[in-house]
Amino acid sequence: MYSKLITSTLCVKASQQVSSPLKRGKSYYSQSASLSGLTFDNDPQGSACKFVGFKIDACEDREHTDSKILTNDDILGDAIPIDQQDAMRHLCYQLLDLTATGRGSAQFPGSHPVSLNRDNLQLLRQRYYYATWKADGTRYMMFITNTGCYLIDRNFCFRRVQMRFPLKNPAEGFHSGTLIDGEMIIDKIPDAGLKRRYLAYDLVALNHHSVVKLPFSERWKLLEEEVVRPRNNERKQFEFESKGHPVYRYDMEPFSVRRKDFWFLSTVAKLLKEFIPRLSHEADGLIFQIGSENRQLLFLFERGKKKLMDGARVSFAGEEDIASLSGKIVECSWDPQEGCWSCMRIRTDKATPNDINTYRKVMRSINDNITEEVLLNEISEIVHLPMYADRIARAQQLQHRQR
Repeated sequence: MYSKLITSTLCVKASQQVSSPLKRGKSYYSQSASLSGLTFDNDPQGSACKFVGFKIDACEDREHTDSKILTNDDILGDAIPIDQQDAMRHLCYQLLDLTATGRGSAQFPGSHPVSLNRDNLQLLRQRYYYATWKADGTRYMMFITNTGCYLIDRNFCFRRVQMRFPLKNPAEGFHSGTLIDGEMIIDKIPDAGLKRRYLAYDLVALNHHSVVKLPFSERWKLLEEEVVRPRNNERKQFEFESKGHPVYRYDMEPFSVRRKDFWFLSTVAKLLKEFIPRLSHEADGLIFQIGSENRQLLFLFERGKKKLMDGARVSFAGEEDIASLSGKIVECSWDPQEGCWSCMRIRTDKATPNDINTYRKVMRSINDNITEEVLLNEISEIVHLPMYADRIARAQQLQHRQR
């Protein structure tokens, strides 16, 4: 078995999707979304909820836009030597408080969401959750060291990218041994073009110190205070002081960085009806994450013989050369009318498909058919529970005093 990290995270998607490998019998489940233009108190104290399928505010970092075609399948960064890959994998496992055994060190150590069904929907009543979107992008962890910044893909491979992350006190230098988790999305900026952006949503280690045992709300706060804000402050300072002769060109970096927001569960209706439709990138669901508890170590994957998805059928577009897809992993959406999966795209970012149990959970989520109406009705009752109502009331009082 391989030990991986999982947060208490539930996902619901606007359209059910999985990726299944041809002739391999596994599946992949993802969801995403994003908010813009809403004013909520986003200081998670306990749990969190995530969304999928919104547009991000287009007013940020317009100098990063690009007219060329950008896709989620683009390979970012430069390859590094194998021995350096192994050394960095070992460092990451140390920072995650994980012990690698055998070939387990080659397993991507990031957290994984759980499909939302009618049973675990009741978890929202038992612990405090926040909400956010899960963007339809590409999952990356980011490792910032004194030798550079590295993106870590789902294959647990590192590629170096040119990025700059100053410390909170710029005079003390730069981050070293900082590990964050997030996803890369592509924003479509009106009248400007395409823009690649990294949405950071969790902090795993800060300057060689593991923070995985801290509550999510504290890690999320540190992510902004220690990583994102110092970088933004320096960028603004450089733009103001160094016009014509900049010390460093942030606008030449391959992507921008921002922290992903989380909101109170009571904002879910606005997220679905107002925020998601205004996103500038693709999204396909919601994420609910508990924020007051620590990450938990769970055994998620057991290597061994996998069963085929009995009776499963995948349809492809007419121009698709099916023979060329043999052995590859494809992402699919469920077509209830035809009773089969419909191929959406090839998952070049995944070396192995998910376990058959993931497929079964996704199918259960599809069959449970938790619609937007069902979800909003459930949440309208949940937010009146004391543990939600008290926090929302305190936040509203704080906002009123600040005005």
